[in-house]
Amino acid sequence: MSAAINGGNLYQPFLVKEMLEPETNTVVYSKEPNIRANVISEETSSLVRFALESVVANGSGRNAYTENYRVGGKTGTAQKVQDGHYMDGNYILSFIGFMPADDPEIVVYVAIDHPVGVVQYGGTVAAPIAKSILEAAIPALGIKSSTEGMAKEYNWMDVKYHQIPDVTGKSLDEAKGILTGYSLEYSGTGETVLYQTPEANSYVKEGGTVKLLLG
Repeated sequence: MSAAINGGNLYQPFLVKEMLEPETNTVVYSKEPNIRANVISEETSSLVRFALESVVANGSGRNAYTENYRVGGKTGTAQKVQDGHYMDGNYILSFIGFMPADDPEIVVYVAIDHPVGVVQYGGTVAAPIAKSILEAAIPALGIKSSTEGMAKEYNWMDVKYHQIPDVTGKSLDEAKGILTGYSLEYSGTGETVLYQTPEANSYVKEGGTVKLLLG
């Protein structure tokens, strides 16, 4: 997956990036990345990233979709084999995802061997777990939010999110009229919106809260 989405570079895997002397934090060992080969072109890698972002936005990986962040990935639903025959109701369910979809920094692979009491699809079982891990990585890696990703095509069961407009510089009455359908919270004094959170063009849940700083 990493080679397919990073521009085509197949790296030699390693576990330890560096070792530090415990008292001075001096680096005593450091491992530099080593590219074994370039296996596909950057153009092909770009197409793969696009296709896998579409899987999460509009396909079987939609349970890994993360509002305001670009996620790509692929589900897996593998029926297990025993003595040369497929086993009834026994699957390995998986999802491999990466973030951000346009410039990946992290890849997460989740595989669950024969879960019971659930629908047997990787997108249903493994994708939500991968989403939780990716969301936890956002602050750890300092991944920036983005409004340029693919919009999710919602079905009737989904909680819907919408991009909120920019109301900074507008009067409070104007902002109320524009943000109809959202729960508004105010701070500060005055009648002009100085700042809003979430920022304009961010995706916010229907009926969600938008906070306005007035001045």
